[in-house]
Amino acid sequence: MAKQTVLAILQAAKQQLQMAGQDPELAQYLMLEGNQWRFTELVQHYREALSPTQTQAFQAQLARVCAGEPAQYVLGYAPFYGREFQVTPATLIPRPETEELVEWVLQVVQQPTAKVIDVGTGSGAIAVTLKKERPTWLVTATDISDAAIAVAQKNAQRLTAQLTWATGDLLAPVTGQRFDVIVSNPPYIDRTEMPEMDTSVKRYEPEQALYAADHGLAFYQRFAQVLTTYLVPTGDFFAEIGYHQGAAVKQIFKQALPDAQVTVKSDINGHDRMIHVHLTSKG
Repeated sequence: MAKQTVLAILQAAKQQLQMAGQDPELAQYLMLEGNQWRFTELVQHYREALSPTQTQAFQAQLARVCAGEPAQYVLGYAPFYGREFQVTPATLIPRPETEELVEWVLQVVQQPTAKVIDVGTGSGAIAVTLKKERPTWLVTATDISDAAIAVAQKNAQRLTAQLTWATGDLLAPVTGQRFDVIVSNPPYIDRTEMPEMDTSVKRYEPEQALYAADHGLAFYQRFAQVLTTYLVPTGDFFAEIGYHQGAAVKQIFKQALPDAQVTVKSDINGHDRMIHVHLTSKG
């Protein structure tokens, strides 16, 4: 039996994905990433045959994606801010909206030696990226999950980012310390939103990193109560928020910190997605 070309394998894979109710373009993503090809290299290989080992690996990955598993978990890594981060079911898959949060932090914070903490670091995408983009910053990363911290540490080591690590709930692991910047992508999904969520997210991504009580607002309420304890008097807090939570989250911080400057920022799609709280010397 003649070996199939890369193009023929891709075309068949797209049909399989479509029949399974998955995005057909994931076939090309798997082929590119699995072979570490750029798109131009893929085109150059179109008329060639994959080796039996390559074909077997691709078909195994394709079967998992057809079953609904996120391609990033299948491959074991995800892109973020121009770098590759290892991801496992112990960590959320980094998303483009979070890149926008990182960009906002980098634009606003000008101190050359800022002391920064990423709370709920997951794969370490935020913390490692901030350290790589601002090597003179002192960056700490925390998570309640030992498994997530282990993944984040591997990412930091592979990307040569020197961070400080702590395991525990919210800011408890750094009690007694103060920071110039606190950044977080906390759980913010209300469980009543589950019917609207992507099936693969519900099935494969870690629950404790997704859902929060009080209509998804619990972590913002907790942060609002402790920011003046863990930030310097003119410190900054940045967080990702749900697309419909802008007004509610802003109200939480304005009520707890009347003198603070609170700004909600939209993402590239025009949805409320980030919040910035800047403390003044009064509050």
